[in-house]
Amino acid sequence: MATHLLFESATGLSLFTSEFAEEIGKSAKSVQDSIDDLSKFGKMVKLVSFVPFTDAAHALEVANDVSEGVVHEFLQGLLELNLGKKAGVVLGVEERGLASSIKGTLGIECDASDRTLEVLRGIRLHQEKLLAGLESGDTKRSQLGLGHAYSRAKVKFNVNRSDNMIIQAIALLDQLDKDVNTFAMRVREWYGWHFPELVKIVPDNYQYAKVCHLIGDKAQITDETVEPLTELLDNNETLARNIVDAARASMGTDISEVDHLNIKNFATRVIHLYDYRKSLQTYLSEKMSVVAPNLAALIGDTVGARLISHAGSLTNLSKYPASTVQILGAEKALFRALKTKGNTPKYGLIYHSTFIGRAQAKNKGRISRFLANKASIASRVDCFSDFPSTKIGEALRDQVEERLAFYDTGSNPTKNADVMKKALEAAKAEAAEHVGADAMDVDEAPAKEDKKEKKKKRKSEAAVEEVAAEEESPKKKKSKKAKDDGEKLSKEEKKALKKAKKEAKASKA
Repeated sequence: MATHLLFESATGLSLFTSEFAEEIGKSAKSVQDSIDDLSKFGKMVKLVSFVPFTDAAHALEVANDVSEGVVHEFLQGLLELNLGKKAGVVLGVEERGLASSIKGTLGIECDASDRTLEVLRGIRLHQEKLLAGLESGDTKRSQLGLGHAYSRAKVKFNVNRSDNMIIQAIALLDQLDKDVNTFAMRVREWYGWHFPELVKIVPDNYQYAKVCHLIGDKAQITDETVEPLTELLDNNETLARNIVDAARASMGTDISEVDHLNIKNFATRVIHLYDYRKSLQTYLSEKMSVVAPNLAALIGDTVGARLISHAGSLTNLSKYPASTVQILGAEKALFRALKTKGNTPKYGLIYHSTFIGRAQAKNKGRISRFLANKASIASRVDCFSDFPSTKIGEALRDQVEERLAFYDTGSNPTKNADVMKKALEAAKAEAAEHVGADAMDVDEAPAKEDKKEKKKKRKSEAAVEEVAAEEESPKKKKSKKAKDDGEKLSKEEKKALKKAKKEAKASKA
């Protein structure tokens, strides 16, 4: 049972003592109603200390530490000042993570039971009456300001490394693929009534839409049309001549000018959609090179973006084990196999990678497992490294290539430790080129210094100053040392010295 209660609010930190709290009947309705009544609840708790925050930035700093379970200096000072080394103290805390941190840092027993939470609820309900110096409305205004600041701080992220843009881009790209194919088939079917032979001559949808837009009415095709057709067909003059010849002997029906105009407009829209899809693909590649460069270097931009989109974010993907990454996208097949006790799927979205397509049928499962393992490593490197680099992704890609060669020819692949060592050295060298002499290690992300470490640094600096002061006065140091040596002599040695002095005096006399 808690003897003291720690209450964190938007205005400051406060410490209460718990008195006359009901333990057995805590769930009774009468006891819970008494918490809502200030006259009764005021007898259960008593304010010991209330320390307000200096400003909004200070409140936000303490709130962030409390949410992360870190004992802030402000909180530590409050507890040390009021509780100190009192025996039998049990502190009631709302956050379980903070409770364990307080116990580990200050050695104070903490309690986060339901009874403690119920009493803290009462304190929060009547805080404006219990805390000194607060007026009505102060709590709401401070909570609103701190809530906005806390949410804004949590939402902040690196603009260049946002994986949400990748998720939206790959979703739009997949949708565009479906729509473009549907519209291209509609152009072929619509214009095919007028010029059916063009479908076999120009099988590509994009080129077909361009040719359809250029030709219009087949009766107007002349020898002068060959040159612009050649440019549209990648300088293939033979194909342009075939189109002109087929138009002259075409079996298609004649259509009106209004129909030609509508077909041309629709073909123009299809061409614009194709062009936009190319620009979107370029945008996706640029974003992947910033957000997940190693994953893109390993399995490609499109497959890597689909993995991130399916996982929800790059952070979620990095937390998945390799076995989950391997079948990501094949969840229905997996659960169907588990239900029917059949064979589970060997691959999901990573099947679209070129490595699995190049592997033999008997080795597809092995390559997919190996590729998922490397993709998991690449996603973790991309998620938790501060400096984007493709060195590790390229090394992982080379490893997959060597594994393919091993399955085909039996050649021994390079050891993983050697490959990773070279990749890390190359990544460090690349980071040093861009960042400079103070480049950060790729192995470990630069963590913020804890407040304890700052205190240790201050102590070490003070110790260095003391040593320097002692070096400036060596005489005092020597005298002290001599005194210390004299104090270290035993009683027998002192008696022997006195006896020797007496004998010396007697001999002189």
